Amino acid sequence: MTDPATGAAALRGHLDTLTTEGFRPDLADIDTRSTLDIARAMNAGDRAVPDAVAAQLPGVAAAVAAVADRMARGGRLVYAGAGTAGRLCVLDASECPPTFNTDPSQVVGLVAGGPAALVRSVEGAEDSADLAHADLKALELTDADTVVGVSASGRTPYVLAAVAYARDLGAFTIGLACNTGSALAAAADHAIEVVVGPEFVTGSTRLKAGTAQKLVLNMISTITMIRLGKTYGNLMVDVRATNDKLRARSHRLVVQATGASDAETEEALAATGGEVKHAILVLLAGVDAGTADRLLAAHDGHLRAALAAAAAP
Repeated sequence: MTDPATGAAALRGHLDTLTTEGFRPDLADIDTRSTLDIARAMNAGDRAVPDAVAAQLPGVAAAVAAVADRMARGGRLVYAGAGTAGRLCVLDASECPPTFNTDPSQVVGLVAGGPAALVRSVEGAEDSADLAHADLKALELTDADTVVGVSASGRTPYVLAAVAYARDLGAFTIGLACNTGSALAAAADHAIEVVVGPEFVTGSTRLKAGTAQKLVLNMISTITMIRLGKTYGNLMVDVRATNDKLRARSHRLVVQATGASDAETEEALAATGGEVKHAILVLLAGVDAGTADRLLAAHDGHLRAALAAAAAP
């Protein structure tokens, strides 16, 4: 058994090597500056984040290709993280059903400590491999799924355990970290390491690292859904109209895609049960709602392919 003092010293030594834990001497007097000067300094540092993400775009694209291929064959996308990273995982996953009409089981976000950890810190959860195993076991993970482990440091035990568990089952694994040469990168099948440098408040990885993680998760889910036919151009034509705002958006989407009048749009949406894709197909291809449904089913929900098939002689 490792002596606690020895283990703590080793952890401190490891943290000293991480850029996300680095100290910026130029900000040592930040608490003495004016509020506006602090805001300017923080904003200046944040500008580095998009460039750091840009440097990893080939890796992001490769990850998306793998995710989309597996999801097209019935696999799921599962995110796993702790603290800020875990909350971002849950946020990204929870936005997919209303935006892309996915089943809640298709994109899943796991945060160490469970739902309670979304609003408060659950002490020790990020250090527990057992929690990661239990969370993934509950999902009945298969080799068709993809698991994305998210950790700014790249060393979070919960995330490393989740990736190792998933990989042992044959699932495809992606490690998203904000340090180079991370343990997470080594553990995963595919690594994305977005190096944003030391944080504005030393070690507070909810800042630049969190922003970088959010940007990459945005890309993974959004571009995957584009590849799966969940958009028509940049229109979210699989939107689920569950409230007044989304019903109004559905109407606008059909008008934007077809140029139809409000009356024609309302008629098409009524005929198709409010399904935007189907209404667009009815209006652009001149088919009835039943034919629109059959065409989309035959082309895995890809509207462009369905429109091309409807236009074919």
